[in-house]
Amino acid sequence: MTSRLPLGVLTHGSLLDGVEMKLDAGRSVEDVSAGTFVVVEGETHDFFCLITDARIEAANEQILLYPPPASEPLLRRVMQGASTYATVQLKPLLMVGKSKVDDAAPRAVKTVPAHFSPVFRADQDDIARVFGSEANGTQHFAIGSPLDMDGVDVCIDLERFAERSSAVFGRTGTGKTFVTRLLLAGLLRHDKASFLVFDAHGEYGWRGTDEGTSGGTTWGLGRLFPGKVFTATLDPAHSRKAGTRADLDIALYADQFEPSDILPLRSSLNLTDTAADSAALLFRHYKERWLEKLMTAEPGDLKILAEETGANEGSLSALWRRLERLKRYDFFRLEPSKGKRDALRDIEEAIASGKSVVFEFGGVQDETAYLLVSGLFTRRLRDLWEDKAVKAQSGEGEKPRQLVIVIEEAHRFLAPGIAHETPFGKIAREMRKFFVSLLVVDQRPSAIADEVMSQIGTKFVAALSDDKDLSAALVGTSGASSLRGILATLETKQQMLVLGHAVPMPIAVRTRAYDHAFFDAVRPISKSAAQHADDIFGD
Repeated sequence: MTSRLPLGVLTHGSLLDGVEMKLDAGRSVEDVSAGTFVVVEGETHDFFCLITDARIEAANEQILLYPPPASEPLLRRVMQGASTYATVQLKPLLMVGKSKVDDAAPRAVKTVPAHFSPVFRADQDDIARVFGSEANGTQHFAIGSPLDMDGVDVCIDLERFAERSSAVFGRTGTGKTFVTRLLLAGLLRHDKASFLVFDAHGEYGWRGTDEGTSGGTTWGLGRLFPGKVFTATLDPAHSRKAGTRADLDIALYADQFEPSDILPLRSSLNLTDTAADSAALLFRHYKERWLEKLMTAEPGDLKILAEETGANEGSLSALWRRLERLKRYDFFRLEPSKGKRDALRDIEEAIASGKSVVFEFGGVQDETAYLLVSGLFTRRLRDLWEDKAVKAQSGEGEKPRQLVIVIEEAHRFLAPGIAHETPFGKIAREMRKFFVSLLVVDQRPSAIADEVMSQIGTKFVAALSDDKDLSAALVGTSGASSLRGILATLETKQQMLVLGHAVPMPIAVRTRAYDHAFFDAVRPISKSAAQHADDIFGD
């Protein structure tokens, strides 16, 4: 490290507030940017830090009152470094002992470097030392590069990523979907977990939207990993028209739903708490036939239902009117499911066999359908995985495969008023020991319940506009104020702050492009197989 030219030396600081570097006179402050990864060479430890702020200073305030004119560049250069100088604020996040007897693994910072410790811009070896390398096995997956270090990989730990719930946050247009595809491709490439993604807009199956400005299409995960992705669809006609393929056509039956599946619909259907209570009373009385009894009732029958169940007739009538829209969906059936193909069983078997599932909604572009179907399948899978895990712990079965459930517009399932009642909230709080986690994708982290946000392990945070969203995205993070400054400097495309369980320290990255170079790097298929897919399906 000492063969490199330092950026500057430390002059001030504290463990709580961070340390300050005086920039070397030969360095331009314009070359120093927030989020840059640097290394401080202390006496006994190396300290890995992020640049969080930069300031221009003067040794004598009189100089600022009478600055040298632009016509005297030599005088300006003479003053630079002594009379005028720049200071840079650093946030130490990890430290590694230099002695061979010390543990070489990075650990939390518990002290600060001494005065005049030199500061160096991190290089590829420093990044690999902290974040690992894809070359060292299947544990790590490159998500991008530090903002000012093109070609240097920043990796996440895939096992740690999958074992706890995670999130991709950012305002509209910041590339949340593209980052989510990268993460899911990493899980497929290294076989660390299966996922179930509820694909409302057709971005994850056979085709997806290109992140370039052309607005064209790109490869979906099913095309990139043939044989490893199982596709289910609510709209088979749409799949055929689009020239894509699905392994399973979904039909859902009234007796498969429970009142908890209706809770996420409160906003979209304008349901009151009393209406939700009425659903619970119907279920208590009619069991699995509760929805069929309600939806086949005539207006005059509602009074009888209310008397039989103890529900309020007005609330029951409101629930009946709101749920009438379910009859519009071609995938919804009122007849009993007994003897019919169980889509959940097919999906469970696909995941158990090591595949991942993309659940496509096709032309069913309706918020109510997305919330209803996602809630139903998540609840049933959650119950199934919990049962499998309990049996495995008692020696009666095998440990279930790690499962990651991906939901977009996650705040609709995880809002403060309903998160504790939905299967998504329970997964975020309790399902780590049952091998299920969430990957939530959202532009409004402030609309997600605090109890859920506190359980998010790894966060990928792109540019956010609202102060409440910025605060929510960084809740529970050490040094949040410094990281907030870094977030404010991110560009709107292909830049994110990565922090949490799957990385040893926060870092701002330029994410990998989801393009043919990426496909060549991760796809497990031969060129002949890829060419065969091209011949059949085109670009």
